Amino acid sequence: MDGRRRNPYELTEETPVYVISVAAQLSGLHPQTLRQYDRLGLVSPDRTPGRGRRYSARDIELLRQVQQLSQDEGVNLAGIKRIIELENQVIALQQRVAELQSAVDGAAATMRQREAAVHASYRRDLVPYQEVHQSSALVVWRPKRQQSTD
Repeated sequence: MDGRRRNPYELTEETPVYVISVAAQLSGLHPQTLRQYDRLGLVSPDRTPGRGRRYSARDIELLRQVQQLSQDEGVNLAGIKRIIELENQVIALQQRVAELQSAVDGAAATMRQREAAVHASYRRDLVPYQEVHQSSALVVWRPKRQQSTD
């Protein structure tokens, strides 16, 4: 979540609102199939205090995906469960990568600010030191003779 308070009456795709009969109609499946999927852990809806199932829009979409994989692709339920687990794992890893990328970006920005502060602290009145190499060569110096202008 992003830290803001959510309206408790705001409906999102994760809000559990559909009873099993409505979820069955929306997904095109029999209510007993939904119960079986719940027992197998394929689609696990939220529960009311009285233990009744409540499906969200995301659950309905997942039920449709299970049906499509089963009927159109011929994947068995164990395979579908593994596919769903792997997709959830990919989503979690993508979120973690995004978090880490954000942390790296923040650290890089902090480093650039600190580096700029160090460069700004340099004294500008100093002249860079350059090492003088002494030579053993002998230089003869003769002053120029001044010509007299008498």
